[in-house]
Amino acid sequence: MAEQTEQQIQAPSSTAGQGPAKKSVVREYAESIIIAVILALIIRAFIVQAFKIPSGSMEDTLLIGDHLLVSKFIYGTDLPFTDKRLFKIRDPKRGDVIVFVYPEDPRKDFIKRVIGLPGDVVEGKDKQVYVNGQLYVTPQAVHKETEIIPKEQNPRDTFGPVVVPADSYFVMGDNRDRSYDSRFWKFVTRDQIKGLAFIKYWSIDGPWYKFNIRWRNIGRLIK
Repeated sequence: MAEQTEQQIQAPSSTAGQGPAKKSVVREYAESIIIAVILALIIRAFIVQAFKIPSGSMEDTLLIGDHLLVSKFIYGTDLPFTDKRLFKIRDPKRGDVIVFVYPEDPRKDFIKRVIGLPGDVVEGKDKQVYVNGQLYVTPQAVHKETEIIPKEQNPRDTFGPVVVPADSYFVMGDNRDRSYDSRFWKFVTRDQIKGLAFIKYWSIDGPWYKFNIRWRNIGRLIK
């Protein structure tokens, strides 16, 4: 009788033990997912972020359909609710290809090449760019139109001179005749810069289902 009683007591104990085991598995998966999400958000916010090129303003350096990675820590990471930057390796320099918040619409991100640094005098004369009075030649720059537009009509080919303010940058697209950039809306401020574009990790021409993959572009550093 005592033995039967002991078995009756032990049985509920065994069943009760199975309940927490099932809960612990669910909890384990939930914790793993939460940790993965947190890590992904940290990486995206402070280390690297993926972007896709939607327009031809940076041709032929970057093509429509190029997917690239942007280093968010090289210029330093913004410390929330302060004007400080942590872990900065260096400041943006002339020739860098940067992703930034479009000054005229903060909901959009733009990508251009840095031409003028804080304090520089930038001027355009008949499609030629001058920085501090010296001709500045960007090897990646292309002109796909021969027409010279007068300065009075449009700043595309002739503009300035303009002085780049402190903590600001003058940027231009490599496809000079088809880029909406600092020639039109002036400057990118330091706090609008998201990071340095450094590598193409994927490239496709047209819709994904056509499988027109540009294999030669994948893994190429952005210069």
